[in-house]
Amino acid sequence: MATYSTETVTSTVHRWIVPAAEPWGAAADEISKAWAGAAAAYREAHGLPEDAALAGDALRFHVRDEEIVIEFTVSIPA
Repeated sequence: MATYSTETVTSTVHRWIVPAAEPWGAAADEISKAWAGAAAAYREAHGLPEDAALAGDALRFHVRDEEIVIEFTVSIPA
């Protein structure tokens, strides 16, 4: 008889997308606003106080051709 387990996980990816077209790239104030919005949403999604410090890997930054994406994923076992 086989012994194993199974699980189903539902993941939601939250993204903030900041335009960063060449030659100028992304404006620092737009990155700052998106970062603050992502941090607030992360705290809310994880039930943290508004002033809670985030772990260094809580938010991920990705560079695409003409944008910078800030994201985090919430996974919930079904």
